[in-house]
Amino acid sequence: MMTNSIAASKVDWRRPLRAILKPREIFLYDGRNLRRFRIGAGVQAAAILVAFILLGWSAYASVRAVSSMTGEVARMRRQVAQMETDLAAIRATAENRAALLERRQAFLARVLAGDADPAELAALIPPAAHAPRNQAARAIAASFDRVEDMQADMAVQARDATRQRYLRMIQAIRQVGLNPARFHRASVSIGGPYEPLNSADADPDYRALFMSWRRLDQLEQGVAAIPSGKPVRDAEFTSGFGGRSDPFRHRAAFHGGIDLAGPVGTPIHATADGIVTRSEYNRGGYGNMIEINHGQGIATRYGHMSRRIARVGQRVHRGELIGLMGSTGRSTGSHLHYEVRIDGRAINPVPFLDSGTTLVALQQRLQGEQQQQLAIGGPARAGSR
Repeated sequence: MMTNSIAASKVDWRRPLRAILKPREIFLYDGRNLRRFRIGAGVQAAAILVAFILLGWSAYASVRAVSSMTGEVARMRRQVAQMETDLAAIRATAENRAALLERRQAFLARVLAGDADPAELAALIPPAAHAPRNQAARAIAASFDRVEDMQADMAVQARDATRQRYLRMIQAIRQVGLNPARFHRASVSIGGPYEPLNSADADPDYRALFMSWRRLDQLEQGVAAIPSGKPVRDAEFTSGFGGRSDPFRHRAAFHGGIDLAGPVGTPIHATADGIVTRSEYNRGGYGNMIEINHGQGIATRYGHMSRRIARVGQRVHRGELIGLMGSTGRSTGSHLHYEVRIDGRAINPVPFLDSGTTLVALQQRLQGEQQQQLAIGGPARAGSR
């Protein structure tokens, strides 16, 4: 029974194959002759096998080609992505360097203008330039080096010129008998806006320039409080500072100021910026008197006026009209009694009178010299950045 079953299965398997691979005859007629070709089952089986081999080879080759093409596409995509990364890095580097150059130029311009606000100038201190990590961006950054070096040279020249200007101002202040440290102490004691000078990212050349400028700015703010020039334009010097014979008692007495004589009504001007703290009739001998507080412990007094113009609390500026000359109080004739006081003590005003050597004139001259020096290039910079 089992043998019959196996035989039947063999018959069933071979039957469709034999039906497909049965011998076939092909007739070809060319118009004159009739030819017959016989293709046996073996030839057909071989042809089918070859066809399957070719089909398999084609499929394999196609898969390999597609795989190779996919790898090439992936490689090209990676190259495009790298190019996009380089382009973005180049663009960012160029924009950052351009912004840095503009910030440096704005900082230098504010320093050289001489009217910068310390807090605003501190915010403009440019950071140091860092080399980009991207190789393509480094090539672009190198193209800015020449401009950056020129700006760095200007910053060093401005710093050196500022230091020279500071030293000359220090010397001039000492010549009128004042200690320059007074003005730095006053500037520090009032506090002020936050100035981030210790930032590790700040460019050291520009930070050094700011610190030099800040010290000079503090000093020059103090200069505005130092009396400078004559309180009256045309007057006769009639009495000096110190010991003299008192005009009323004819005995030796201390004279705390100087006397400048002129007609009644001669204009009297403030000799420094400040705030009027006294505008009154003084019965201690000054008569109509005005006292101006200039800050830094410095004050000036103007006595014997015929008329007081400035009022208490008024802010006045150097050269502003504050009153008219007269002979009120303990006076023998029309004149101005003029005093300069430091920390409440009267000092000799004479060193402050010569308008040709005043600190304000020196300040203006030094500022002009610095700007002219920087305009023509200034001294060559020693060393490298």
